[in-house]
Amino acid sequence: MLKIKLMPVGKKHQRQYRIAVAEENSKLTGRATAVIGFYIPKSAQLTVDRNELSRWLKVGAQPTPTLRKLLEL
Repeated sequence: MLKIKLMPVGKKHQRQYRIAVAEENSKLTGRATAVIGFYIPKSAQLTVDRNELSRWLKVGAQPTPTLRKLLEL
């Protein structure tokens, strides 16, 4: 099953996240099927390609609870 989740990138105290579509049981730092946006917590910057997000949701990918809150779905 596909999940839309946050993949951590960057340094330890300067964390940034990619919003990625990946298999449910894959590692967070593993290979993603698609990257559809990013999130920077320090500046509260959230950028998502809404067309890609809706396409993956139609295919059956489920967002994680944390990402669901961020996207307000």
